[in-house]
Amino acid sequence: MSRLILFNKPMNVLSQFTDRGSPAERQTLSEFVGIPGVYPAGRLDRDSEGLLLLTDDGRLQARIADPKFKLQKTYLVQVEGTIDADALERLRRGVNLKDGPTRPALAELIPPPSLWPRDPPIRSRKTVSDSWLQLTIQEGRNRQVRRMTAAVGFPTLRLVRWAVGNWTVEGLAPGEWREVRI
Repeated sequence: MSRLILFNKPMNVLSQFTDRGSPAERQTLSEFVGIPGVYPAGRLDRDSEGLLLLTDDGRLQARIADPKFKLQKTYLVQVEGTIDADALERLRRGVNLKDGPTRPALAELIPPPSLWPRDPPIRSRKTVSDSWLQLTIQEGRNRQVRRMTAAVGFPTLRLVRWAVGNWTVEGLAPGEWREVRI
């Protein structure tokens, strides 16, 4: 039977089990998940938080990570500034990035979610507002969500992957994981 682990990746943790060639020691998955034989299905940038799936099944790993399967990934995104309807519509249509246009995304303005505190905290500037959106994409390009929000004029401050398909990070504190039946 295949194993599937839902892990709430904290900020500044690499989405791999080893950190080869780095002059400084960086935190890796091995400090949190001690299950042999599981590997990340996809990746989550070091400066992003939230759901990372791990499995011991190569086919399942491919089905989760490969964009051809169009598995939705939902992010909670804090952006600098008060995002407007025009920017949301541009995200919904897809935006042009240096590596080509993105697929249309589901994008909506949301109230600030009740999340765990981030370490280190987001810088606070009294003169610059921020807003939150929920963004769902079916791709997984390098730093895609950050590049999309920047392309519409609203740089990302905090990025939390909340869900991949029907699996969510709900109920998991940063650094915690649980195994689910598939």
